[in-house]
Parts: sequence; C-alpha cells; structure tokens
Amino acid sequence: MSIARLQRGSLKYAIALGILSLGVSAGAQALEAKQLAGAPEEFAEMRAPDPASSAIHSKSALLPIEMGMQKNGRLGWEGKLPVENGNLRFLIFAEGSDAWQVDLVNPSGRLEKSAAQLAAKRTRFGMEEAQMEADLYALDGVQNGNWTLKISTDNQAVQRGYLLVEGDEHTELASHLSHARQLVGEKIGLVARLTATDLGDQVLLGKSAGNLQRADLRVTFPDGRIETFPMFDDGLNDDGLAGDGVFGGSFLAKSAGDHLAQVIVQGANRHGQAIVRSAEHPIPVIRPTLQLSAAKAMGSAIKGDGTRLQINLPVSAEKSDAHYRAYGEVWGQDKSGKSIPVAWIGGMVSPKNGALGLGFDERWVARAGAQAPFELRNLRIEDPDHFVTIASAKRLELGLPAQRLKAGADLSIDDTMLMGPRPSGISAKATGKRLLLVHGYCSGGVWPAGQFSTASTFLDANQNRTHDQFAQRIRNYGANWNSFGVVAHSQGGAASLHLYTYYWSGLDNATGNRLIQSVGTPYQGTNLAGILATLGNWFGVGCGTNSNLSYSGAKSWLAGIPTWARGKVNYYTTSFKTTNWWTNDYCNFATDLVLSDPEDGTTERAYGQLPSGINRGHTTGQCHTAGMRDPAQYHDTSRNATMNSNAAR
Repeated sequence: MSIARLQRGSLKYAIALGILSLGVSAGAQALEAKQLAGAPEEFAEMRAPDPASSAIHSKSALLPIEMGMQKNGRLGWEGKLPVENGNLRFLIFAEGSDAWQVDLVNPSGRLEKSAAQLAAKRTRFGMEEAQMEADLYALDGVQNGNWTLKISTDNQAVQRGYLLVEGDEHTELASHLSHARQLVGEKIGLVARLTATDLGDQVLLGKSAGNLQRADLRVTFPDGRIETFPMFDDGLNDDGLAGDGVFGGSFLAKSAGDHLAQVIVQGANRHGQAIVRSAEHPIPVIRPTLQLSAAKAMGSAIKGDGTRLQINLPVSAEKSDAHYRAYGEVWGQDKSGKSIPVAWIGGMVSPKNGALGLGFDERWVARAGAQAPFELRNLRIEDPDHFVTIASAKRLELGLPAQRLKAGADLSIDDTMLMGPRPSGISAKATGKRLLLVHGYCSGGVWPAGQFSTASTFLDANQNRTHDQFAQRIRNYGANWNSFGVVAHSQGGAASLHLYTYYWSGLDNATGNRLIQSVGTPYQGTNLAGILATLGNWFGVGCGTNSNLSYSGAKSWLAGIPTWARGKVNYYTTSFKTTNWWTNDYCNFATDLVLSDPEDGTTERAYGQLPSGINRGHTTGQCHTAGMRDPAQYHDTSRNATMNSNAAR
C-alpha cells in the first residue's frame, strides 16, 4: 500500500511559502506573556480534569497484523472478526497489501468469501494531509458471530500491517488513564470497561453492558519497542472492585517522549455476541525540569502600579529559558475567620532568580472582602506543550503585603485584572490591519483567499505543532501588522484561542465584531489522534503524534482557558448530509468506522463544541476537507462572506 503524499515539487513550493509567510517584521517585539486571573466562579472548570472525563469511547478495534511462517511455507495470519449486527466493515493497512491473499471464513467454518469475491476498494484514512491508503472491505446482511479473516502471502517483504474493524455502535469500550502523573519513573495506568445503550437510550456500564473476558495493554515506547501487558479485574489495579467488569493495567515510563498505549479487549455484549474493541491513547511522558523548593509563596507590590502585585513561587529549575503553564487559586478569610475564595491566577511563566513570578491585582482581594491569612490552593505547574503537571501543591502558604484598597469595595472586573497590564506598543512599529486565514494540523492553505478582504494566508505547510508552538507562529506572522483577527480551520482555531489567552499580540489591537472565528475545530479532541499516531508510528509516515488533539490532551488544555477568552471565539461545526434513514451516511467511509455521528470526517459534532464560546450553528452537507463525500466546509461561500464582514482586524 502506498502512502498518500504531496508531489515533491509541490511540497518544496509549499515549504518555501511557509518560510516566507512566517517571517517577522523587523520591528516585532519579543514574546510577552499575559498575567492571567479570573473570578472564583471559574475554579471548577480551570482545575485539572479527572482523567475519566476524557475517556475514549470506541466502537471499533485496531489490531496489529504480524505474519508468521505456515506449514505450507507461506507467510500467514488469521484473526477473529465478530459480526454483531449483520454488517462487516474493515480496513487493512499495509505496504504492498496487493500481494496479500485475503479470505473470510463464516462462523460455520465455510470459506464464505475469497479475495476475488470480496472486491476491496482503495480508500484513504486520516486527518488533513496526514492520510494513509487502505483496502476497504464492506459486507452487509451477513451472519452474526465470529468470522475468521485469513491473510497469506509469498512476499517476504510485506509481513505486517494493521486491521481496523468496526463493531456495533450500541456497545463501546470506555478507556481512560487512571491518573495524570505522566512523568518519567511513574507507572502509567489505564482503565477499561464496556458501555452500552438500550432501546430507550439508557446507558449501561460494566457488567450490565457485557462481559469482558480479556483485556491487554499494548504499549509502543519512544524508542519503538513494543510490549504487551495484561489488564486485570482484581481490584488491585485501579479497577474498582474485583469482578465488577472494570479492568486495569499499567506500564513503567522509563524515559520521556511520546508513548502510544493501546487497550485491546475481547468478550461478549449483553446479548452474548462476541465483540472486540480497542482504544488508542497518545501519552506524552515528561521529565520534570522544575520543582517547588519551599512551602511558602510571597507577594510584593510592584512599584509604580497602585494595585499590582507579584507573587513569587520558590522553585528550582534546570533551565532559565524554559517556560511553564501555571495555575493556582488565591484564598483568604472573611472577618469571622471562614475561608473564602478570592481569584485564580496563572499563565505562561519562566523561572527567574529561583522563582516563578505570577502577576496579581489586589483588587481581587478587595472585591472578595478577604483578609489574611492567605494561601494558594490547587497549585499546578505544567509543561506548556502537553499540559502535564510537573510540580504541584494542594495548599501553599501565601504572604501578601498590607492591602492598599478597602475590603469589600464595589469593583468591576476590567481587562487589567484578567490579563495584566497591557504592554506599551504591541506591534507598535508594524502598520495596518489584517485578517489572518489559518489552516490546521498537517495542512496547508485551505481558505479561498479571494473570498476575504484585507486578508493574508498564514502558512506553515504540513507540520505537526503543539497548540503553544502553533500559537507563537501565528503571533510571529501577525506581527507584520499592527492588528489582526483570525478565521481558522481545524487545529488553527484552538491555536488562535491559545494565542489570545496566553500572549500579547496584534489580536489585542483588533477592532470589530468577531476576534476569532473557526470552522471544524476539535476543541475537545478527536479519536483520530490516537489511531493516526499508532498507524504513523508503525509505518513511519504522517506528521507525527499530536496529543493536544486527543480527547485527554484537549481536556487538559481547556482546563487552562478561561471563559472570558473562550467568549472571543465564534465557531461553526458541520457534518455529512443525511440521505435517508436506512443507509450508512458518512463524510469519509474509512473514518466513519471510528467516529460517532454526526461528524465531518475528522471532528465529531459533540467534540467540536467550545463551552462558553459562541456557537454560530451546525451545517449538514459539508465535510472537513476536500476529497470527502460532501463539499469541504471551508468552501462555503455564504459562510465565508459572513465571517469576512464580521471579522475583527
């Protein structure tokens, strides 16, 4: 099987454009981080999420194909494909799969379909330009039960691949990390159980959803090594009670880097029919480069500013040029000595003189009517690319200077309280205003520039960037103008929101109705992230693992994005056009095997939502990118005109 790639000449041209478009004007200032804060009402959504809240719900299974020598001298492999609802749909990924003989044996043991009768179709599976070709097999109206897939070949060069098989959507595997300590030296645990829906849409969990007979944890380590670990329902592996249908397992993270953990389960649904499911977890593991070095933080007044304080967190750090995402809650006491919340503080910070300095406005204290003693609660310091906590404290004593404002003062919240003092002259040496047209993960320019006015195309062609890296590149390009707004596709929407949240840029100079507009952005992640990472790692292709786009990575990222920043985003979602009730509708038949309807071929509608953002509506009959069944969502002339006329610049 060949991998879908851009032609060499086109790729070189795109990269050249990307280098030019990312140039920064000579007068561009150094990156400046905002000093973030927010009201106590945001505490719940800003705290580190429970890993169970970002569980992967999977109706499919991605299974490795590894050939072995057979008695007849040919290479061969066979596996069970459970059919639950009379339909059998599966994909085979392999380099050179045209040399494979593929046969299907029905549950009665009879050769039902030969390779010629199966009539596989070539299809593409992926996200943006990270596409892989596969052989698609689809059989309808077949016997339920365990079918046997047999693959054989004489070609010694093609001995491995992957099989992706769809199961019935009413029974899913729910799998999640058992904790968020993704650090070198930790045991990384995962949990798995079945979920099901009955005719009344009641959700069934664990043993009421079916019977898991076996669960395995297949881990690909950063060095490419693959190991399989058993999972247990014994009550000793973060799996709840023994025998409750919940399985747990773990592996030791010995080195930093991207780990790919596959949970593969076998068993039966609640009707006794055989099932197989898997969930693919991209798990970044971080080596801690910073730690808290004292049990007390100290605040001091900033000279020349009547209400600003700097709270210094004592740390020991390996690198002074590194930056981290920090979050903590300021608590004080009322006149009766009862603990009361004041505000949360945070942002991107770098160590200096043995401390991380967080900006804070004492108007928050006056607004809460709080007094000493103060403390920081739920403090966490994370790496900025994967949002993995590397240092934390449940409670940390906080010393603040005498307040200069009257407690209980009736103070309205302004931008300085939320973002810190505005630097003088953001992009002061740049001129003009612009609308930036931003693409997504592993992509190039997608927006029809002719449909937008006073606009320029941001281009970082076919790259894999974290939200933080992506945001800084948008900022650098935007520094060519004094102000800019954004129209973004896919990951570009999350990166633009990240930029507005954490860094000062021309976005803060823009005027107009809509600062950031996005289409098809997976704000809460996509199941494709883990599957593509697994396939790409195996075949050595694609743009690479991006944990920010996984369900768990997106959830961790959102836990640092305040409501006032989300409220600057106007977003749209789309999905395939439904033709009739009895057919299987889709944007991309291949990705439909793993995504939950409605979806656009990459982003599920449910996971394209941005809580506290401005939802501008859902359109059917549009897919994520060109080449899918329905037109690409970014080619909607009417919506583009609306976004253009309302865009801030």
